[in-house]
Amino acid sequence: MRFAPNCPLLLGLAIASAALAATTAEACTRAVYLGPDGQVVTGRSMDWQEDMHTNLWIFPRGMARDGGLDSGAVQWKSLYGSVVASVYEGATADGMNEKGLVANILYLAESEYPPATDTRPVITVCAWTQYVLDRFATVAEAVEELRKETFRVQAITTPNGRPGTVHLAISDPSGDSAIFEYVGGKLVVHHGRQYQVMTNSPLFDQQLALNRYWEEIGGTVMLPGTNRAADRFARASFYVNACQQSADPREAVADVFSVMRNVGVPRGISTPDKPNIASTIWRTVADQKQRVYYYESTFSPSVVWVKFADLDFGPESGVRKLQLDGDPDRAGNQTREFQPAVPFRFLRQK
Repeated sequence: MRFAPNCPLLLGLAIASAALAATTAEACTRAVYLGPDGQVVTGRSMDWQEDMHTNLWIFPRGMARDGGLDSGAVQWKSLYGSVVASVYEGATADGMNEKGLVANILYLAESEYPPATDTRPVITVCAWTQYVLDRFATVAEAVEELRKETFRVQAITTPNGRPGTVHLAISDPSGDSAIFEYVGGKLVVHHGRQYQVMTNSPLFDQQLALNRYWEEIGGTVMLPGTNRAADRFARASFYVNACQQSADPREAVADVFSVMRNVGVPRGISTPDKPNIASTIWRTVADQKQRVYYYESTFSPSVVWVKFADLDFGPESGVRKLQLDGDPDRAGNQTREFQPAVPFRFLRQK
């Protein structure tokens, strides 16, 4: 391996990148494509060590919500309808609302949330994504409100016993982005169009520093090829801007799928004690200009999608569910295939 000769520090950063990625627990990648003529597409992969029994849901405007706890929880009513991907039938992991705002939660081992002694209203990490999709039309709106820290976020333990510690990425049709992390119990926000990519450990500001090494080398010379978070960050950062940039929504969506597949982990690859070495189990791609939400299970050879233009998000339209768990043969446009359903309850700490 050859390193840039003019900066020994960069060698140290590369070594640190490998060490950090090897010793921390993480999964998933998120990237935002900023194409010509306002074509914005956000893709994400979900890497995990087991089936998360994911289904797609339509949630209407006007839903009464709470933060997923029996007492002291945040209370709100949804201003916007959304299409979301659930995990364990108890958390919103990913989704897009009718205004084109996309929210994605990704695993982050280093997350440190406010303590239980904090008296502010509380919301579990399982409801955090849904709160943002329900309440905000733009990244700027969400950043302004969440910076106030009027509530605290609480981690959960996932059904497989793993800590449910995450960070949150959002993007909107203007191409604006924000990353939200809890560091030492305090909310840290990175807000700007330049924050196109998020993976996992280490913390986001350290990821940015590590990624500068690969920017110095240049992706046409060499890119790191492992499935560790720092390496996926470098590849996604390069490819989401180096791939074909198109105003054609079909091509833009295909481009983002190609990037997300490049940073994916093949099925069957996992390490029992490290969620960062886990297979990609599904991907989503959200066309924020055309308002089409795509989902691809790695257990299926097909992609399914939902067209917002053909959906009713009115308060009387009801909650609807597309059963994907146990039905890998679904393919194509599934907008009309959702069925009325009782909304899932957010997982809570036991």
